[in-house]
Amino acid sequence: MLRPLRILYEYFALYSSLILLGIICLTWCGLALPLYFILPPDLGTSVGRRGISAGFRLYAWSLAITGSYRLDLTELDSLKGGPPVILAPNHPCLIDALLILTRHPNIVCVMKAELMRNVFLGSGSRLARYVRNESSLQMVKESVGHLRCGGVLLLFPEGTRTVRAPINPLVASVGLIAKHADVPVQTLLIETDSPYLSKGWPLFKRPHLPITYRVRLGRRFDPPKDVSAFTHELAAYYRVELAGALQSRWLKPG
Repeated sequence: MLRPLRILYEYFALYSSLILLGIICLTWCGLALPLYFILPPDLGTSVGRRGISAGFRLYAWSLAITGSYRLDLTELDSLKGGPPVILAPNHPCLIDALLILTRHPNIVCVMKAELMRNVFLGSGSRLARYVRNESSLQMVKESVGHLRCGGVLLLFPEGTRTVRAPINPLVASVGLIAKHADVPVQTLLIETDSPYLSKGWPLFKRPHLPITYRVRLGRRFDPPKDVSAFTHELAAYYRVELAGALQSRWLKPG
């Protein structure tokens, strides 16, 4: 395809998918708001999580069908129907949580408190009983409760998007929650060859397409007894597994 036509198509693919995502989020939040008050908590939680997963699957389908992304998320499918576990991915891009949520119907996500008040995400997140990270004590307590009820917790050990290769310093929350809930930690290893939606990337800035994005299952760690030692072991594992990952081409060296 001639270069000007290729650039025009990339703009179309990017903005059409973003518009679709906005429509999906607004539509679901409009439905989720009354459902939060109408449905019993257990049913509402199940409906909320499945609704988010289905909506984001539609968005991921649009990324693939337009050729914007080359997605490989199939390894996540083996987690369906499994026991309670903490999913602990590295976090190169803003889209990470969204794509992980497409592959499992019972994930509870730990979210920034301001996102729970966002018009595009707030009502749906509250219906799904997602966890705010506003108070560390409350976050740990709610997360442990969801895990004991059979949920799967999604929590990024870096606490924010990666800015240094191979990974940022880790926070202790994953180990602390795993210890108190007595559940294992399943690492997820994300690789992407594009800095699109990485830390500091403007939402509407066009990346080079297509973007390669894949998630593979890493090591599953047993519930820790020593949180500090576990956090150091987890960080060392990521550094080894992500050395030479696709994002090392554009992340600053650590």
